[in-house]
Formats: sequence, C-alpha cells, structure tokens
Amino acid sequence: MFDLGVPELLIILVVAMLIFGVGKLPEIGASLGRSIREFKDTVSGITEMPEEEDRSRPALADSVKQKVEEKVTEVKDAVKEGVEAAKEEASKTS
Repeated sequence: MFDLGVPELLIILVVAMLIFGVGKLPEIGASLGRSIREFKDTVSGITEMPEEEDRSRPALADSVKQKVEEKVTEVKDAVKEGVEAAKEEASKTS
C-alpha cells in the first residue's frame, strides 16, 4: 500500500522517538491503533452490505465520510498532544 520497507520504517521510528520521546510513543501508538481499527471496522461494514440496501448508499456514504473525518480529527489531536508534550519535555530538559 505505502511501499515501505524495513529501513524506511526504522527511520520513521527513530524520528518519532526523537520528536515524541520514548515515554509518549506507547500512548500515541495505542491511540493510532484504535483509530485504525475503528476505521477498518467501518470500512468492512460497508463492504458487507446486502445489495437491497444499495438505495441507501448515498446516506451511508455521508455517514462514513463523517466517521472518517472524526477519526482523522482524533488522530490529528493525538499527534498534536504528543508534539506538545514533546515540546514541553524538551523545554524542561533545555
């Protein structure tokens, strides 16, 4: 999907550790994991719809779009919190 190999993932992990600190990574990872799982559950719910519900798809698409936007906002907020915490931690140690 993203065509990332092991070296790229290691670089991303090191950068994340530098930005957020080792203490915040588990919290951020858990929050991101929950959001991804909920997103996948939402998407799988769409693909399992019976054909007779095809007429209600536009309303469902709006609902899914809203849920996806909410999840994206949650992830953004979690990342912002992590960045702010990392900045606070960095300013304390400076």
